[in-house]
Amino acid sequence: MTKSTDNRTGRERLAEARAAEARAARNKKVGLIAAIAVAVAAVGGGVAWLATSGQDEPVNAAGADGAKVINSPVKGVYTWKNLGREHVAGDPKFAMTPPAGGDHNAAWANCGIYDKELPNKYAVHSLEHGAVWITTNDKASAGDVTALKKLANQDFILMSKYKRQASPITLTAWGHQLRVDKASDPRVAQFIKAYKQGPQTPEPGAACTGAYDPNTGAIGGTH
Repeated sequence: MTKSTDNRTGRERLAEARAAEARAARNKKVGLIAAIAVAVAAVGGGVAWLATSGQDEPVNAAGADGAKVINSPVKGVYTWKNLGREHVAGDPKFAMTPPAGGDHNAAWANCGIYDKELPNKYAVHSLEHGAVWITTNDKASAGDVTALKKLANQDFILMSKYKRQASPITLTAWGHQLRVDKASDPRVAQFIKAYKQGPQTPEPGAACTGAYDPNTGAIGGTH
């Protein structure tokens, strides 16, 4: 057996352990203060924190995991990152309503205007290709629905009903979502301009036609 060379008394060892604990506590406090200072500086410079996947906090930010940050983000947008992108069978579960991303079907919903609800699994794939999905529930006025249909009459826009959503009108892109009460809200047009085939798009250049037809249920191409 090797004889210990530590000649310190028990009291000395205890004092040293307590000193080490005190140093660790001070270092932790300093690190926390530094982190807060960085956060305050970032907010002061106009940069907002991104919400992590599953958190439902409105932020003024436009980035997503691995994506660029838009220079003039739309205020009040909800964001999620680290969203799954696997092609799966069946009806996958999503962390938000309407879904803004996650594992989805291999077929995407053809972009267009539909007077009914769309299966989440196809609509989410359209978001991956850069589409903006406009949804309304029964709280949206007839006038607002008409105005939104005019706005939605363009490439890479999906429009449909979505009864279970919280707000009368919701606009969704991959990892991003805006909830408003009226079609006249200026952020509606801002969101479309910022996010339709925006830098958050995981698969830029992919199609939004030729796959799942919500009117017939027929499925064409997949990717």
